[in-house]
Amino acid sequence: MALGNANELIHTQEKLRELKTRNEELRIDLSEDPRLRRLTMISLKRLINQLTEEITRFESHRHQV
Repeated sequence: MALGNANELIHTQEKLRELKTRNEELRIDLSEDPRLRRLTMISLKRLINQLTEEITRFESHRHQV
């Protein structure tokens, strides 16, 4: 995935905020199945890292131009 314009950046930042919120909710909520919760948190963390990298890459490139 590579961000192509400022509009995609805005949508990606919104997704990132939602994922971080969900990750925090899972961290606090211990009522879910522990195995499923752990796997979900791992997946969320990977996606959060991916989106963060894409945003950083886009902003870095934008400031170089």
